[in-house]
Amino acid sequence: MTSELLRRAMTDPGDLALRALPARAEVLLEGLQASPRLVAHLRVVHDVACRLAEWVQRHYPEVDFDREAVVFGAAIHDIGKVEHLGELSGPGSVHEQAGYELLLDRGVEEGLARFARTHASWTAAEVGVEDLLVSLADKVWKAKRVPDLEQLVTERLTAASGQQPWEAFMALDDVLDRIAADADLRLAFQASYPIVA
Repeated sequence: MTSELLRRAMTDPGDLALRALPARAEVLLEGLQASPRLVAHLRVVHDVACRLAEWVQRHYPEVDFDREAVVFGAAIHDIGKVEHLGELSGPGSVHEQAGYELLLDRGVEEGLARFARTHASWTAAEVGVEDLLVSLADKVWKAKRVPDLEQLVTERLTAASGQQPWEAFMALDDVLDRIAADADLRLAFQASYPIVA
């Protein structure tokens, strides 16, 4: 049975008119009786990932990436925290592999389950644009800027568009600044939900 707090975390648009999670992600989170705080976190990261994906499509249409994978990946990237609740309020990376395995066990394809593993390891050789966008969303939602991650995204934008690196960086910097400006509202939304229902 889905708790009222879990349902509200999934549906409350908050002050930012947050988008709903993909239906498949909601089903997974309900089935796992996820923490309302985790769902709130996934909502804000998912919303930021949607904004980033839309921005790339609009300003860099030459970049070939799977938007739906980004959207789903952001919606489930921390799902391993259902098994490692302590990592919702403190540091830890055990949830990454645990989430990947949990998603595979629940029938999620490897190409989508990977985001549970890759959202914190953006320097691996097999990381694609999709992984970088999920990682970026997972940082900038709270106004955290990570120069090496942003450099990797800039390189992908530059390679696809032919734009000068400084131009791509300035454009990315601008959109990240705009997203980061609402970090306090996102943090408040997440904090308004308890870790345990």
